[in-house]
Amino acid sequence: MDAPASLLPELEEVIQHGSAEKRAEMLRRITTLFLESADRFNDDHVALFDDVMCCLIEEIESKALAELAQRIAPVTNAPGGVVHTLANHDDIAVAGPVIEKSKLADPVLLRIAETKSQAHLLAMSVRKGISTAVSDVLVSRGNHEVTRSLANNRHARISEKAFTTLVERSEQDDVLAERIGLRTDIPPRLFRQLLMQATEVVQKRLLAKATPETQAEIRRVLAKVSREIGDKATPRSYAAALETARALHRERKLREAEIASFARAGQYEETIAALATLCAVPVEVVDRLLNGDRPDPVLILARAAGFGWQTVREILAVIARRSGSRVASSHALEAAQENFERLTPATAQRVVRFWQVRQGAG
Repeated sequence: MDAPASLLPELEEVIQHGSAEKRAEMLRRITTLFLESADRFNDDHVALFDDVMCCLIEEIESKALAELAQRIAPVTNAPGGVVHTLANHDDIAVAGPVIEKSKLADPVLLRIAETKSQAHLLAMSVRKGISTAVSDVLVSRGNHEVTRSLANNRHARISEKAFTTLVERSEQDDVLAERIGLRTDIPPRLFRQLLMQATEVVQKRLLAKATPETQAEIRRVLAKVSREIGDKATPRSYAAALETARALHRERKLREAEIASFARAGQYEETIAALATLCAVPVEVVDRLLNGDRPDPVLILARAAGFGWQTVREILAVIARRSGSRVASSHALEAAQENFERLTPATAQRVVRFWQVRQGAG
């Protein structure tokens, strides 16, 4: 590689004494020289350009760096030092093009993903061949724009842990739910969870856009969920559970610890019967109150009975396992705990007295 003879002394002068404007102009000329023959350069040639360009980009304004990034980002053998410098720039106009398109190793991407702005994460989310390690950070730190973009990137590899977080977030984000649902790599159990919590609009969109194989799976899952909902509507028999709860109550052994123990063991009927007995609310009323996706009735009954939050968590978990509701998802639990802590015993007891008087009516 032979640079024009007239360029060498000028280059030395600019590097040593040139203004920012002259350095920017020289950078453009060197970049043009590199791009004209990039596909023919060997590693030594590229390393030489890397050294020169790294010297020139010092003290150059962002506008010139952004121009450089746009020009070299798509080049497969772009100078590595220059690419790394641009990718770590705080200005997304500079960093964005190389983060999206340039060759960058996972350690570099992880460092950027862990420390830079949401705009940097958004640029990274469209890269081809994103690893699970990088995806994990994007899901952990990314806002809704980042997670939507990542879910839409078919070249991104996503771990089951990240998929779990995305499905939980999609409960409040129909766009995210649709994009996750169209991915062929989503684990089956999470796909079923996604469909169960998705709105009817999202379900219809998935059916319209999915492949024939996926459409068949969607219909199968929705049919199964429909049957389960029908099963839930069937009145439960609490006779045996009520007998157990009332026996404990007569012996003054029906306390918070016993109800928490029922819940931890997955004994749904015993948990509900014991809660109803301790609060003196008809079990039919409690059953009807808990047959929904909101945790408020549990919070009210537990606060009126003087329970702690850990017992409330156990009760919500056994309800979620039996009914398939979303009251035990991480976001729902956070909101439930906040509401539980704000709820006063006096307010809870007033509501419970109203339920006691209803005696199972309407």
